Amino acid sequence: MANFDFDLGVIGGGAAGLTVSAGAAQFGARTLLVEREKELGGDCLHFGCVPSKTLIRTAHIYHFMRNSKDYGLPPVDLPPAEFREIRKRIQSVINTIQEHDSAERFCSLGAKVEFGEPTFSDEHSILFNGKAYSAKNWVIATGSSPGIPPIEDLDETGYVTNKEIFSLDQLPESMIILGAGPIAMEMAQSFNRLGTQVTVIQRSGQILSKEDKDMADEVMKVLSSEGVVFYLNSSIIRAGEKDSEKEVLIKDENRKEVNLRAEKLLVAMGRTPNLKGLGLGDIGVEFDKKGLKTDHRLRTSRKHIFAAGDVTGQYQFTHAAGYEGGIVLANTILHLPKKTDYTFLPWCTYTDPELASIGMNEKAAQAAGVKYSVWTEDFKDNDRSLTEGEKVGKIKMILDGKEKPLGVQILGPRAGELLNEWVAVLNGKVKLSTLASAVHPYPTLGEINKRVAGDLFSPKIFSDRVKKGLKFFFNLKGRAC
Repeated sequence: MANFDFDLGVIGGGAAGLTVSAGAAQFGARTLLVEREKELGGDCLHFGCVPSKTLIRTAHIYHFMRNSKDYGLPPVDLPPAEFREIRKRIQSVINTIQEHDSAERFCSLGAKVEFGEPTFSDEHSILFNGKAYSAKNWVIATGSSPGIPPIEDLDETGYVTNKEIFSLDQLPESMIILGAGPIAMEMAQSFNRLGTQVTVIQRSGQILSKEDKDMADEVMKVLSSEGVVFYLNSSIIRAGEKDSEKEVLIKDENRKEVNLRAEKLLVAMGRTPNLKGLGLGDIGVEFDKKGLKTDHRLRTSRKHIFAAGDVTGQYQFTHAAGYEGGIVLANTILHLPKKTDYTFLPWCTYTDPELASIGMNEKAAQAAGVKYSVWTEDFKDNDRSLTEGEKVGKIKMILDGKEKPLGVQILGPRAGELLNEWVAVLNGKVKLSTLASAVHPYPTLGEINKRVAGDLFSPKIFSDRVKKGLKFFFNLKGRAC
């Protein structure tokens, strides 16, 4: 039996890598964690989830203050937002969380942490900083970076991505955003609410293209009402710079050329796996432009080398990375042949209103050729939603032909939090009748979950057949008016 330096080697200190490293070390495995950046935490902590949600909250409060009269309060004459102060708050939140993701903490758990850019020298060993390290099993969790489209003169023009957008020196007067995915939409609304004139360019005819069109269109309607300008079905011809402004020449949906200008250009058009320099081709690990190829146990083509997180190109969410880290732990340390199951993996786009999903939406059901029915409830009919001034959105429950849940989408206030009940219901295989009969506190937004489940049973409970039976057995007299 070969004598390796470590039981497990982990490359990448983001959500997936930290989950694996912490778990493996606490199970007693000799663990090595290698991170190429100066600090642990990955894209989520430094350039993604944490800074974006911090910015979203700040913009949300500023928006509330500017619209105080909508809540029966005196109007407020607010000074312009200072982005340097916002940037300080973002960094303070990152610093607080960083303590939990520090090298010292992981060392205290038993994992050795090293910083550098490793390359595989053979299928069990890596080289970096002039040293060699070997491990019985390896986990590649190097994450992803912003995808940069091949647009003419884009590099010469200059742009920002999610890696720079949270550390700007000042709030831009105007911004063009290329792309209309979750990051793009969250940033579009946030910067617009802070005072930036925002224009979004999207190649397809829908924002948030993985979501159902009716839900995505409602999000776009809200953002448009707040001042965001959209160009859908538009192709980008070239980028440029003129008079200290960024220029983007597009061909709009009417095939007409339109020249757009802004102070800043944000590129948010997908992600690229971080695989460069690892030497994977030399050791027979298969990958393509989307990411590493893995089986259901997250093993690569080299069965002792696993992958987790964005680098697989599958579900690029922090919580998915954490889940996959658990799958890798089961297989590498506990030697349990555990497989991934993404059937009820939830996700949320944190616009206002939020758009949260779990399981299949209509688009996915149609693509799979599944027979389904749709059940909805509007937030305008939820009493708590009305008290909070929230009238936009709905919940949509998708059932199969046997009236079993396929998925749920929620567009509305705090949708991400409301979805958690469905995470428990769907993963726990709880009957819809149980949810429908459960007592929810009044008035709460969560009542909308109970009501949409109850919609399925109401026509059956209050059917003519039931009424006739009750009349026959208990001599009920029927309608009073």
